[in-house]
Amino acid sequence: MRTLTGLGVSGGTAIGVVALVAPPQPLPDEQPSSDPTADLSRVASALETVATRLDATASLLDGDAADMVAAAAAIARDPGLLEAVGTHLSTMGPAHALHAAVGGYAEEFTELGGYFAERVTDLLDVGARAEALLLGRPMPGVPELHGPSVVIAHDLAPADTAVMDPAFVVGIVTEAGGRTSHTAIIASQRGIPAIVQAKGALDIPDGVRVGIDGDTGELVLDPDEAWSTAREEKQLARARISQCSGPGATSDGHHVLLLANIGNAADAELAGAADVEGVGLFRTEFLHLSATQAPTVEEQAAEYVRVLTPFGDRPVTVRTLDAGADKPLAFADLGPEPNPALGRRGLRLMVEREDLLDDQLTALARAAAETGALVKVMAPMVSTAREADWFTRRAHAAGLPVAGVMIEVPAAALRAHHVLRVTDFASLGTNDLAQYTMAADRMVGELSALLDPWQPAVLDMVAAACEGGSATGKAVGVCGESAGDPLMALVLTGLGVNSLSMSVQRVPMVRWALSQHTAQECVQLAVAARSADSAEAALEAVRSTASTELTDLL
Repeated sequence: MRTLTGLGVSGGTAIGVVALVAPPQPLPDEQPSSDPTADLSRVASALETVATRLDATASLLDGDAADMVAAAAAIARDPGLLEAVGTHLSTMGPAHALHAAVGGYAEEFTELGGYFAERVTDLLDVGARAEALLLGRPMPGVPELHGPSVVIAHDLAPADTAVMDPAFVVGIVTEAGGRTSHTAIIASQRGIPAIVQAKGALDIPDGVRVGIDGDTGELVLDPDEAWSTAREEKQLARARISQCSGPGATSDGHHVLLLANIGNAADAELAGAADVEGVGLFRTEFLHLSATQAPTVEEQAAEYVRVLTPFGDRPVTVRTLDAGADKPLAFADLGPEPNPALGRRGLRLMVEREDLLDDQLTALARAAAETGALVKVMAPMVSTAREADWFTRRAHAAGLPVAGVMIEVPAAALRAHHVLRVTDFASLGTNDLAQYTMAADRMVGELSALLDPWQPAVLDMVAAACEGGSATGKAVGVCGESAGDPLMALVLTGLGVNSLSMSVQRVPMVRWALSQHTAQECVQLAVAARSADSAEAALEAVRSTASTELTDLL
């Protein structure tokens, strides 16, 4: 059997036939526009049609998928994009002018990095769809499927991934993308096995039977019966484990809170009905990023009530607005920055715009009072004890008695003893912590190896934060997606993490993994991982020592 190996980003195995997503067709020759006004109107109509269709798609979705597709619709309506098209119409036809404008925007987004870089795939997809309308071509994207299929593409836009039917799409493989790409996030939430960074996958012909393992990153051509049988047995065992319930705990009773990550009220309803112990990360940006003016206290409070209600007396940890130069707000633009990922984002923006923070804290306090919910707030992008103290005092003054910070910056991890003296708890955002520790942009798929949460240097940062928690008696959790990796969950527990927050779908396997190991065994696994000299060696050290009942399923 020929095997290609990429980066597994959504666990599970499946077998299906290849369905290739064809790259965009070359544009036909066009004469320069003879009527720029009319042609600009045609382009505007095509972009609005794309936006309307994306809005319709978003209305059928929930959670991150809906937010991502809605963001693509907003790109299609960006007046700057249409203005850029107009500048090219004196020398190009409408389709070429649109293509040039989209290409220019894509270069700018890539250079800006952060939130903008995350939107490049959306931008290119919007452009390709509008071009198809202008030229009377079929809409690009996933071809019509007639049976269990493994979709293979260079990359996939959220509008394609979000509407995939798991009854037909049994696996997703891309040659681009990374651990935090849209494909990875949506596939994981929908329970579709997925691999990114699978070089050479596009060379596999349509219709070839393949097997995909989203845990190991393996793509196998024409898998034999032994491969198929082994994976089927694994899937059956996983299905049985998914029925496990109850609080998270090691086999000797050491409690580890198992929490959910959510982004809006629809997510809250799903997570509230699941067997989780609360919410470890409620991302509040959805109310702000698409708004032209700041949401009022009343608007925010009403939405927060919808989010809090499904959880009853279970705690809900709310991350205050994580926006700024890399997630621009129309009503809080502090101007361009040369490196947005290191700029005035998160708490740094709130220091500049205290009114936005105060309104959000007031709204959360009102929602907590109305629902009786246990609300904990935490600030993103905290670097110093002074910042932690400033935020904690402000939250307490607003009527929120439990306030903490995100530890995403190495400085905060290294000085956690001091940070946690002045705040109530901390939660580790391992995605950004890895990015800043390893100096590797999350959006550059080629750097995925550096962003591996198994990097010993990243584990050292987690350990430093947990030592600060132990010294001050304050809880330290993890709300990055690494918390949903069963083996990593054992290591994090051994390092001293008190809570693990993840996608709801990942909770049962993590719960079961904890139940198969004692607290001391978790400590030993953590020591083994930190003693390794590479991410690969750290993973292997843990895999070779953990329970074989667990590793046989991974």
